[in-house]
Amino acid sequence: MLCSGSVKIATWNVNSVRTRLPRLLPWLERRQPDVVCLQETKVQDEHFPLAELEALGYQALVSGERTYNGVAILSRSPGAKVIRALPGDGPDAPRRLLVTSSGGARIVNVYAPNGGELGSPGYTYKLGWYRRLLAFLESEVDAGEDVVVCGDFNIAPEDRDVWDPEQWRGHVMASEPERSSFRALLAWGLADALRIHRPQEGGLYTWWDYRAGAFHRNRGLRIDHILLSPSLAKRCAAVEIDRNERKGARPSDHAPVVATFE
Repeated sequence: MLCSGSVKIATWNVNSVRTRLPRLLPWLERRQPDVVCLQETKVQDEHFPLAELEALGYQALVSGERTYNGVAILSRSPGAKVIRALPGDGPDAPRRLLVTSSGGARIVNVYAPNGGELGSPGYTYKLGWYRRLLAFLESEVDAGEDVVVCGDFNIAPEDRDVWDPEQWRGHVMASEPERSSFRALLAWGLADALRIHRPQEGGLYTWWDYRAGAFHRNRGLRIDHILLSPSLAKRCAAVEIDRNERKGARPSDHAPVVATFE
């Protein structure tokens, strides 16, 4: 069971942890999350900035590769029962999954494939990857316990999660087969943490393209999610999208999402 008292769990696609380190470190000091799931770290494990994070009291589990992909879990307590790949992934498979137990909860950190274009091999791979993720959860994780599945899902679950539903209709990240994959995760036994507190509101985004002033025009998508098992959904007191981290110098194109549990 997740530790008693106030606990913060966050997810953030940093789009290169070394590039974003000057932003990540002060953010950690300011927000004081207990667990942080990072995606798109873009660094081999031996070059991950462990010392800088340890200086702030965080231990890091990492699964990275050069230039692309990569996931990490930062925690104030040691992780246990670590899994670094989906069943069937070979040694050269993209680093997209990292699972651990921390503070009494099972933490599943995902960086889902983008999918490219509808009908492309990348899109087929994405849908297959989601089927494999669901099969992994069904066989290896108990939704009756404290479980967090979070990360960059590269899926905007509903029309209100995209800035222009008509423009995005039938496009990757907003297509019906992708949304069906997301709903299958919820049906397995998870709740969308943000929608617990803001069930109807649109215009809440976590990613904005670097181009065409998308952030300043709030032309974004909500593709970064924190999904919770029933026991944690009951304890979830707040969920925030930290839009300020998309501002300023050299930001990631994603904003952090932070869930607080009481």
